[in-house]
Amino acid sequence: MLRYNIYKMYLLKSVMWFMVAMPIIILFFQSHGLTLTEVMILQSVYSFSIALFEIPSGYIADIIGRKETIIMSTIFSFLGYLFFSFSSGFWLLMAGQILIGIGGSLMSGSDSALIYDTLLEIGDDKSYTKIEGRSYGIGNFSESIAGILGGFLAVSSIYYPVYLQTIILFLSIPISMTLVEPSINKNNNYSYKYLLSVIKSSMIENKKLKWLIVYSSAMGVGTLSIAWFSQPFFKQIDVPLLYFGILWAALNFSAGITSFNSHHIKYIKAHKLLLIVSISMFISFIMIGINNSFFGLIFIFFIYIIRGIITPVLRNEININTTSERRATVLSIRSFLIRVSFSISAPLLGYIADNYSLATSFYILSLIVFSFSFLSYIRMLELD
Repeated sequence: MLRYNIYKMYLLKSVMWFMVAMPIIILFFQSHGLTLTEVMILQSVYSFSIALFEIPSGYIADIIGRKETIIMSTIFSFLGYLFFSFSSGFWLLMAGQILIGIGGSLMSGSDSALIYDTLLEIGDDKSYTKIEGRSYGIGNFSESIAGILGGFLAVSSIYYPVYLQTIILFLSIPISMTLVEPSINKNNNYSYKYLLSVIKSSMIENKKLKWLIVYSSAMGVGTLSIAWFSQPFFKQIDVPLLYFGILWAALNFSAGITSFNSHHIKYIKAHKLLLIVSISMFISFIMIGINNSFFGLIFIFFIYIIRGIITPVLRNEININTTSERRATVLSIRSFLIRVSFSISAPLLGYIADNYSLATSFYILSLIVFSFSFLSYIRMLELD
């Protein structure tokens, strides 16, 4: 029964990532009269909501179990989109973002920890990178298909994708209830002091783990930012609304393909891969800023391809450098830093895009991502 967790997580990922609303969500927010700065404030609130509950959620997952935490995640995500469906202004949209953020924080770390501990218990933990890559890839494929549907629905009404998204997220709740909790993670020594000890160990004592988390945070800010700024970029270069969904689908499909095959990257040494990715992200953001045309889309695609490769690889490296009973908490610390970093940078980048140019935001992003990722690479190189 435990082995079926992997297939159930594939199914859950495909349902929760069937995001028909994502290709037009920025336009949906703007249809309520919001500026791009206000839209990015909403994204900042969403990320801050995830960050606020991120470490406690991983701690909760380590205490009450991954399954129960994932069930709560699906319920909060559904309620968030229910708010979107009946929204009439900025504050209701913000309430929806907070609920979705809590749902995202409860899922973050719990899903990877459940997969890893399932594989550990059945004696197949060496397959983690392949399984995580496939899971991430399935999510991207699902979002690709959903993107096409969402784009077509939006032509009729910008609200239709949001209504459908609410129904789809409701279906994720019964799927999450079928999961089986691995027994390998059980530990009865949890306390507030234990939580602090995990944070101290992850961010101070275990230096390799610390710099892996910092590197992940830099990549997270870059990939989250391109996800939210790609739609304004489409609009700026006059992409018809009908093609928003198709482009969104193609972007996520490209990330899915590379993620699905990311386990083959083991033939490249980890430190070399981190350097290649750091430089590639820097160049890509610069080129998007320079090329305010359809040519710039090539580099947005390139960032999505990088995202598909690096996400499962980094998660695997973090899993290797921690233990089962604290795995969900450590993964949540990683997501916490990503979300805090994004919640700080997003309103600033939105303001710059509104008052200067979208290209300037991309140039600043290139410096942020490169500075922190390259510094992390150097520090990890010194530890090897």
